Amino acid sequence: MHPTPPLAAIFDYGGVLTTPGRDAIREWTRVEGIDPATFSAALKEWLSRSAPAGTPIHRLETGELTAAEFDRLLAARLRTVEGGRVEPEGLLARLFANMRPDEAMLQLVRDLRALGVRTALLSNSWGNNYPWRTLEGLFELAVISSDIGLRKPDPRIYERTLHRLGLRAQQVVFVDDGAPNVEAAERLGLRCVLHADAASTRSELAGLFPGLVTDSAEESR
Repeated sequence: MHPTPPLAAIFDYGGVLTTPGRDAIREWTRVEGIDPATFSAALKEWLSRSAPAGTPIHRLETGELTAAEFDRLLAARLRTVEGGRVEPEGLLARLFANMRPDEAMLQLVRDLRALGVRTALLSNSWGNNYPWRTLEGLFELAVISSDIGLRKPDPRIYERTLHRLGLRAQQVVFVDDGAPNVEAAERLGLRCVLHADAASTRSELAGLFPGLVTDSAEESR
């Protein structure tokens, strides 16, 4: 049990502050005629719990691979539904073009800040350009994996973020859509929310932060 409300909330970016990654991938593969099974196979080999250390995705996230280098490695693993090759140039950019900001989640961050809650961004980067203009004023700090050479779920990236906030793990809530990332944070003592959608995440956070109302509560006013 935690007797006092947390002082800060740390948010993941992709799939939390944006529309789900699976939706972006589905649209990307449909538009380009990519065989989804070839992408799923690469993702399983490079990002699953059983993936060995140092896969191309790991190295992309820690900044050891550029987006262009990763594009070439990923394109070599992909095939179209007709068995053809996939254009490597701008591959990740084309994927992320289908990922949109989740306005309900952005509003949730604004509401927390209006209550005096400190907020931070903690993201594993896939070489994508973050929409800093959209995110301006939402976070007091941003920790991006490729900038510091560490990636979730490495405990050191959470510890680095806590250190920059000047807070203990028990004083912070972490919101992420990746179960391994949440589990790693929980082991360090952070309170965690495994994000599925904006409504359920708001509801869970409303139970932790006094004054944060759920959408249903707002509608009943």
